[in-house]
Amino acid sequence: MDLDAVARELYALRPEDFTTARDAREAAARSDGDRALAQKIRKLRRPSLSAWASNLLVRERPDETRTLLRLGEALRQAHHDLDGPQLRELSRQQHVLIEALSQQARQLAVSAGHPISDNAQHEVESTLHAVLADPRAAEEWATGRLVKPFGQTIGFPASDDAVPRRAAGPARSAPSRSPLRGGRNGKAERVDRRTERARQAAADAEKALGALLSDAAVAGREADNAEQHEKDLHERVGELADELNRLEGEHEQARTAAHQARERQQAADRQVRAARRRVATATARLSGSTRRRP
Repeated sequence: MDLDAVARELYALRPEDFTTARDAREAAARSDGDRALAQKIRKLRRPSLSAWASNLLVRERPDETRTLLRLGEALRQAHHDLDGPQLRELSRQQHVLIEALSQQARQLAVSAGHPISDNAQHEVESTLHAVLADPRAAEEWATGRLVKPFGQTIGFPASDDAVPRRAAGPARSAPSRSPLRGGRNGKAERVDRRTERARQAAADAEKALGALLSDAAVAGREADNAEQHEKDLHERVGELADELNRLEGEHEQARTAAHQARERQQAADRQVRAARRRVATATARLSGSTRRRP
């Protein structure tokens, strides 16, 4: 057992299950004699609901995760280069993709048995905006171990002044960049490479968006079918309730009729017994009168 494996396990759980599982892993580490690991596990914090949904998106949609990360790199580069056309195209992709991904996160949360509120979904969107704007936010988000949502970053800062809130768990090192050299030809080549990366990011975003829209369409049809099935069942339940009420009325009538019939039978039995006694008495009298004749 190591911290990375424990963190992967814990941040895959629903928020309400996190603390119990963390305490159990901490106790297991102490039982194994690894106090240092136990202390590190103890420091892992339960994620908020929106952070959990963001983590769920990272785990369940790896292709879309990579697409968003590439789009963020392209956007930050286009902003750095003041590339207006690329910025306009990538910004369009940004808004569409973030909206689609936030909807995906909400659907995944529902499928996982823990729906999120509109406010939590807004926090997911804010986190995705921060991922596009800040490479360190992107790095933390990609671990799938956020504890709290990132606040939305306005614009794309050229410096590293703004540092988003960090997540729990081991952090990955930011990739280093080699210094760029060369004259006009080198600069043109760099621009061409950046333009190509931006185009690729836009194409990837379009592809991911198509997949998300397809999934959303399927989910919409399933929701429509489920709603119609629910309405059909509700109507059927109403029909069965009416039928049950009718049968209960008939049953009550039948029970009353059976009770009355039983009372009539008992009365008839009493009358039969009384008649038999009268017959027996009359027979006895007749027999005695016959014996007294000379």
